[in-house]
Order: sequence, then structure tokens, then C-alpha cells
Amino acid sequence: MPSPSDIRTRAASLRAGFEAAGAQTVEAALLQPADMLLDLYGEDIRARAYVTSDALRGEQMLRPDFTVPVVQMHMEGGADPARYTYAGEVFRRQEHDPDRANEYLQVGFEIFDGANPAGADAEVFTRIRDALTGLPLRASTGDIGVLMAAVSGLTTTPRRKAALMRHIWRPRRFRALLDRFAGRVAVPPTRAALLAEDDPLARATPEIGKRRRAEIADRIEALREDAETPPLGGDVLEALETLLTVRETLPYALEQMRDIAVDLPAITPALDRMADRMQAMQAAGVDVEHLEFEASYGRTSMEYYDGFVFGFYAEGRADLPPVATGGRYDALTRRLGAGREIPAVGGVLRPGLMLDLEGAG
Repeated sequence: MPSPSDIRTRAASLRAGFEAAGAQTVEAALLQPADMLLDLYGEDIRARAYVTSDALRGEQMLRPDFTVPVVQMHMEGGADPARYTYAGEVFRRQEHDPDRANEYLQVGFEIFDGANPAGADAEVFTRIRDALTGLPLRASTGDIGVLMAAVSGLTTTPRRKAALMRHIWRPRRFRALLDRFAGRVAVPPTRAALLAEDDPLARATPEIGKRRRAEIADRIEALREDAETPPLGGDVLEALETLLTVRETLPYALEQMRDIAVDLPAITPALDRMADRMQAMQAAGVDVEHLEFEASYGRTSMEYYDGFVFGFYAEGRADLPPVATGGRYDALTRRLGAGREIPAVGGVLRPGLMLDLEGAG
């Protein structure tokens, strides 16, 4: 197992490489405001973060990653375009696997530049790949933006599309919603009886809990609207389900999704961006003919990404987390920039895992 000093030395070397590529070194506080992270990720982040409280500053979290504070810093007055790099500890609670580290050093590289998004995607991927040269790793890629475009283009109510969009990063919940919206799951008898009443709130029952009567009435009205909405079906539903299963090398995956776009035309702009990225990566020396692509990749662990996503994994070591991950997060800049958006993409590496693999070799 590498020593902390060896890990810090490797982290400094990686960061120096990104500095040589024009990146500005930035720092981020160890304690981050919990309300901002909860607003971005929802309560799910509590299961993975160390939360504390302060009488003056309220709830805070030990830094779960660098991307959010770096985006916040940039949106408050960073140059455009800009490149950043950083190195420091991040903290993740581990409740199921005692062998996984709950504190580890992370090195990152981020690009904020809207002039050539495809080129920025390719640059981040290749710089991360080059930093990993010599290690027995395989690369996986995906594009959350394609699935988001498919959901946005569905012919259904805004409420249903919002529900599906919210649960893109929770595949089981997403599948359950698809089944319900397709009419494959019957409405529970208790809910059906409730919705059949003219005024369910007219019954003299005690009001328990924090929800006000107006909130309950709004929820009942939403359930009624959903019950009256025609189910998803036909070619569109089949095309969406086929899209979720696409797993091929990048050129063949793009070809398959072009066929799917006949029934899901809303994904065409996202596929065009994907084609531009593939060309930029090929021009940068990436062997795209053998690069893995999975349409569902990143849906369980990359909540703030909304486009290109990638990861590097140790061959034959399914027990290890990814050695490096990254992706595009344009929507995050819009959320933290009060509506002002700057296309951004970045990636992080774990120098401790890199040294582990070198020692094993």
C-alpha cells in the first residue's frame, strides 16, 4: 500500500502536468455548505457525505468533491475561457464496503470554454488518459445528454417528463416510472378509491404531519391528472427502451442510435454533438474504433453530468472503484450561475489507486 507521502508526491506531479497545460491551481474549503449540495443532489447526498452543523453557518459537509466549489468560484468571476486544476482530500461515507476508502486524495482538471465543446471534451479525456499511461486500464464512455434529450422529446405531460428527468440517475426508479406511465402497472386500489372521491379532504380526519391542506390538495390533483393521462406506448416507448440497452464501440453505438432517432427525433442534436466529439477525439489520437460506449453509463454515480461521461477502470479488478472519471456539466454552471451558463467539462484521478496498480504490476 502506498504511503501518504508517495500519494501526495504523485498528486503534485499530476497537478504540475495540468498546470503545464495552462490550468490555474485552485483550492476549495474542506467544509462546504450543505444546503447548496442538498439543493443540487437532493437528500441522496446525505448517505455519502459527512454532515456537521455550525451555530452560525448551519449544516456543512466535509468536501465530497471539488467540482461544485470550483464551478461556484468560476461563476462568481472566473475568466472565459478558463482551465483549472486542484489536488486534495475528498470524503465519502462507506456503509457497505469496509475496504473502500472514506477519505482519499483527488486530482482534477476542468475546462470552461463554450467556443469548442467537442474539442474540450476530447482534451479532458486525452489529458486524463495520458496521465494514466502504462496502467492496465480500460476506458468506458457514455452520454447522459442523449437520454435527457429522449425524455424531453416524449409526447406526454410536463409533469411526467420532469419525474423521469429527476430519476435518470436512479435506474430502478426510472424503470418503475416507465412501467407506470406505459400502463403496465395497475393503480393501487386505495389510490384509485381516493381519486374517485369528489373531495377526499372533506372527511373529518385529524391532520397529522407537516403538509398543509393546500399541498395535499395539489398532490391529489396531480395524481388525478396523471391517472387521466394517456399511457406512453407504441414505437416511441420501444425506441426509448432500446436506447437504454445500447452498448457497443463508439462508432457502432452512434450508428445504432441514429436508427433509433427515426422514432426519437429529439435525440438527433445530441447525436450530432456526439459525432463532433468522436471526430475531435480521433483527431487527438484516441482509438475511437475500439472505445466502449454505453448509453446508460454514468446513471448511478454521476448526478451533475448532463453530457459526455467517461471512466477508467482496472482490468480484472472489479473490486476497485474507477481510477479516473469525468464528464460535461453545463447545467451545473447554469444552476450555480443564476441562469448564466458556461459550457464546462472536467475529470478527476485518484493517485492512490494509480500507485496501488503500479505496485501490483
